[in-house]
This record gives sequence, structure tokens and C-alpha cells, in this order.
Amino acid sequence: MIKFGPSGNCESFYAAGYEHTEDSARFVKEHGLDCFEYSFGRGVRMTEKKEESIRAAFEAAGVEISVHAPYFINFANPDDEMAAKSYGYVLDSAKAARAMGGRRVVFHPATQGKETRDAAFSRALDRIRILRDHIYQNGLEDMIFCPETMGKIAQIGTVEEIAKICAVDPVFTPCVDFGHVNAREQGSLKTVKDYEDCIGILLGELGEARMKHFHVHFSKIQYGAKGEIRHLTFEDTVYGPEFAPLAEALVRLGLEPYIVSESAGTQTEDAMAMKAMYFGIKH
Repeated sequence: MIKFGPSGNCESFYAAGYEHTEDSARFVKEHGLDCFEYSFGRGVRMTEKKEESIRAAFEAAGVEISVHAPYFINFANPDDEMAAKSYGYVLDSAKAARAMGGRRVVFHPATQGKETRDAAFSRALDRIRILRDHIYQNGLEDMIFCPETMGKIAQIGTVEEIAKICAVDPVFTPCVDFGHVNAREQGSLKTVKDYEDCIGILLGELGEARMKHFHVHFSKIQYGAKGEIRHLTFEDTVYGPEFAPLAEALVRLGLEPYIVSESAGTQTEDAMAMKAMYFGIKH
């Protein structure tokens, strides 16, 4: 079943007097949504008691939780010691996600740095293979690890690169951030066919079974010559991308992803809008 929900808490969550992640479960459910993404963006720091409390709240509400691993992961870093920290960030995020009752872990793969694209990507791919080994060694192969398409030209994370990363092992499922794709490709996503072509690259590499419930981030994003600048809301009429053609592409392709809104402050409301658009097309 397709799922829709916000990344983190929106402005209206705090305006309603809520404060805690446990409250997010009920808030999301009351808004007719199905999932919620918790960010460990600045590090995995959570007590076991807090993990258990969050798990209980989300299980009671029937809302699925995913996590975003720390933003400073970089599997292309030439420094082996720094790369070793990246393994730890992903594994720690997965362990916390499991304790919170979730299965999905989104992570940023790498940054190109001063090397050529090919050299940086080759090193990142080698490290992804090592990450795979760590995942199995830690008994985390039942989790879903989602390398994300990235919005800045200097970041590793084109659709093609994410397809190759996920081809390493079935523990990897793509996180396609369509706002990022649109930003790095300077407004490439406009029509249903544009979205179908984008998803088709992943389908061609991974097959329908692997892509049936892939992970999606969606928001409108301002971009410039170097790609992503900042996240916007659905109120923006300049940058896009629009969700309706993606919804139609998903219905046509028979895919049911986990769709997370990353709008700037209106992520719950925009997730609701996406869900309404999707079911309006499907029905």
C-alpha cells in the first residue's frame, strides 16, 4: 500500500501546542496520513527509553516511521578513517530505526570533492560494498537502506548513480528525491513522461519487484547553476516540480512507494495534498 507523510514536524504541529516526537504519531494520523520520517541529521543521539516511547506511540497510532541518517555521511571521502565514521552513522541510524519500530534508513551517499566524478563514484561504490558487509555482519539485513538522489551538482547521487549503488545488494532501495532530481537537472521534471523516464532508469537496473515500494522525497526546490538552493512549499509557482504528473506516472507504472513530503514548514499539509492528488487520479 502506498504511504504518504511528512519529514519532521511542520509549523502547524508546533502552533497546535505539540512538542514531542511521540505527539507526531497522533498528529500525522489525525491528518489522514500514513508515515513519518525522523531525522538524525546532526547525529544519532537518542536514549533507549526515548526509542521505546516513540515506538509505542507510532505503533498505537498505526503510523510507520522511517529515519534519515546524519547529513555528513560521505563514502567518497579519500580519508579511510572518515569513511569508517560514515559506516557507523548508517549502522547506528539503522539500529535506532529498528528500536523505534521502523525499517527504512535514508542516507546521502557522497560528495565528489576535488577528484574526478568517476574516481569519486568508484570509491563510493567500493565503500557501499563494504557497508553491505557491515549490514549483514550486524544482523541488519532485514532493514531497508535508501541511498538518496542528491540536488547539488557536486554531490554523488544522480538517478543513474543511485541505480548502480542499489544494484550492489537487495538491502538497498532507492530514495528518489524528485525535487533534487529536478534541481540538479535544471527543471527536467514537467510531464508524466519525464517522471516515467526517470523511474524507468531505476526499473531497468533493479526490476519492478525491487522498485514496487521504493522511497520518495518530494518538495518544490529553488535551484541555480550548481543545483539545489533551498526547499519551498507547494505555494511556489516558479520552480516546481509538480506532483500531479508523478502521481499519474506511479498509477500507470503500478508502483506504491513510501512518499515523504520535505516542504519547508508545510510538509504535513503538502503530504495531504499529494495523497488527495494520487487517489483522485487512481480512482
